[in-house]
Amino acid sequence: MPTHGTGRGPGDAAPTIGEVAAAAGVSRATVSRAFGRPQMLRPETVERVQEAARHLGYVPNRVARALSTGRFGNLALVVPDIANPFFPPMIRAVQGRADRAGFAVFLGDADEDPAREEVLLRQLSTQVEGFVLASSRLTDERIRAHAERRPLVLVNRDVEGIPRVLIDTTRAVGQAVEHLHELGHRRIAYLSGPAGSWSNRQRRRAVKRAGDRLGVEVLMVPAGRATFELGRLAVPALLATGATAVVAFDDLVAQGVLAGLSEQGVGVPAGLSVVGCDDVLATRTYPPLTTVSARSAEAGAAAVDLLAGMLTPGTPLADTRLLLDTSLVVRVTTGPPPRGGPRRP
Repeated sequence: MPTHGTGRGPGDAAPTIGEVAAAAGVSRATVSRAFGRPQMLRPETVERVQEAARHLGYVPNRVARALSTGRFGNLALVVPDIANPFFPPMIRAVQGRADRAGFAVFLGDADEDPAREEVLLRQLSTQVEGFVLASSRLTDERIRAHAERRPLVLVNRDVEGIPRVLIDTTRAVGQAVEHLHELGHRRIAYLSGPAGSWSNRQRRRAVKRAGDRLGVEVLMVPAGRATFELGRLAVPALLATGATAVVAFDDLVAQGVLAGLSEQGVGVPAGLSVVGCDDVLATRTYPPLTTVSARSAEAGAAAVDLLAGMLTPGTPLADTRLLLDTSLVVRVTTGPPPRGGPRRP
């Protein structure tokens, strides 16, 4: 019995590139470009070819194409922590954008370990045409070395000379400090993230600058890896500072802080105001979290666009630095400081 929608039975030979070309009304070369170099064609042509391929059940032979052209048809996305909720929207966006550009995506999780990141880049470089490297923990020198071997686009890492997409939280984090100041807070804490994180350094500086400008005392509390558990365990140190509000590195750490405060019997925001960052868990916390918006999906899509452009023959390389702005989203976890002064353990 033929397979529904293709006219083929289970034992029939796989559809050929010639059949796809005939179904789409284009040449074999156009079919090849639609899957290998879609940037060379009009979007409507690429869509027509891909629709014909889907209807026939045609799958490009990437191995044969790599042997004949030196092009693998693969990209790699490497992230520092796949379990952090900031990254799944980015991963999905990278996958979707790569699909439309005719690329498959390999995913690597560096587990917050620069040595592991090095291994992934070396192993994957023999199978991919380029990399999207998100929130890299490598040194600038090592990033440049890898960029010399394969086209590479950075997300949330600012290395001059390498195309990069940066989610700029500076203004929004400053808005968070202004919001807390307007509520009456005069001593706040910043609960930091990974030491090697560009985003952490950016947010730390933004909190300090806004505090200096507004006359708000800012205390730095180290947390380390951005996890729920470290946020929870940091609560005693936060309370010991005498701060009446905390800006956490991201929503996951802030969620841990909310849990730790609950264990200590401290209400939010009555006993301590809490601000997160990235807006990936904020509506799922209780109370709903005041936070800084994130654009991780947009950053992933933009990074693939940049990388696809770099892989298009004849395209000059440019020192592209794309900034995505963010804003403060006020919900329920921020309010005036407690009347009796800061809650201490």
